[in-house]
Amino acid sequence: MEVGGASEWQPLFSIGNETEKYNQMRHLLYARALVLLIAYIFGSQASAHEIRPAIATALFNSDGTYKVTIKVSAEVLLAGIDPGHEDTRKSPQARLYEELRALPREELANRFRASAKWWLDGIEITFNGIRAKPELMGVEVPAVGDLALPRITTLTLSGRTPSGMPTFRWRYDPAFGSSVLRVKRADDGTMLATWLKNGEQSEPVPVTGAPRKSALEVFGQYLSLGFTHILPFGLDHILFVLGLYLLSAHLRPLLIQVTSFTVAHSVTLGLGLFGVVSVSPSVVEPLIAASIVFVALENFVTDRMTPWRPYVVFGFGLMHGLGFAGVLHEIGIAQNDLINCLIAFNVGVELGQLTVIMIAFLATGLWFRGKSWYRSRIVQPISILIGLLGAFWFVERVIV
Repeated sequence: MEVGGASEWQPLFSIGNETEKYNQMRHLLYARALVLLIAYIFGSQASAHEIRPAIATALFNSDGTYKVTIKVSAEVLLAGIDPGHEDTRKSPQARLYEELRALPREELANRFRASAKWWLDGIEITFNGIRAKPELMGVEVPAVGDLALPRITTLTLSGRTPSGMPTFRWRYDPAFGSSVLRVKRADDGTMLATWLKNGEQSEPVPVTGAPRKSALEVFGQYLSLGFTHILPFGLDHILFVLGLYLLSAHLRPLLIQVTSFTVAHSVTLGLGLFGVVSVSPSVVEPLIAASIVFVALENFVTDRMTPWRPYVVFGFGLMHGLGFAGVLHEIGIAQNDLINCLIAFNVGVELGQLTVIMIAFLATGLWFRGKSWYRSRIVQPISILIGLLGAFWFVERVIV
């Protein structure tokens, strides 16, 4: 028995329909997997407050003694937090860390002195290859302040320098994190800085003062520092750049935004280093978080660049530049190398940003930007994740 005639009959499935449905389903699963992956990566790093490297400054005196001052979070050391954690709250020792953060300055100093031997054992100060045994001479802990910001303690080590013209080397146990070694040069008194990661030992330094590095060596060092400040450590900057990328699948809006952002943060990075502009991190950090919320929210509601967007991006770029300047202030830059370091760090930052954009394009834009569902299944879900994290950071940095 026929129903409706042979001409009206249509197969429920066909090879062509099946192939199209399969491709659509495959793309949908891929896009959702990508969103979940990004959510997992971002969620596993729920804070932009990374554990900062120890800043060690070595001074050699004419009376045959040396002094090394180390600026570090004593709470992180005492709690035994693995430096691999981007956020102290993700560590199993998070509760102990919070308790230590709330201790009065004298009580925290006494706790550190009582258990300082294990820390001293992790520091290698050598002269001509022979390990020295410095003494812990001072523990200066700031008063309890904003619990959302790290409390930096100054630890002072001292000892005697061997006779003759020995060379000095420094190594910080990787269990304590990275370190930045600063040594004053004897000829002009300028300070040279070397960033040492994963327990790397410094190059030999004459006790008469650090040798002058070539401009190319300094450029390479600060280029690396600028790049790594974005990838992998600058999660808040990564999210902002992703927000710029996600607005539109076309090249022109991205170029306009990135150019506006680059010019802005380059200006305040330079002004901040030269001491012309100085803004408290308590102001800069919430504004950086607010910039992430803004771009994410606008990406969700529109796929076109509004007339005001480049100007807003420029304004937020000024804040990001001040954040970059704060990093270089912590490490220290010799005045005669200032321009070279500034250019190198800025180039490193730009390379980091371009790498973020390239990774995002290879993961999404290259395959999906021409799809009708690109915006609803990729841009908007990722923008929601970015906006939520930015909002969380904003509240954390303003209220906590």
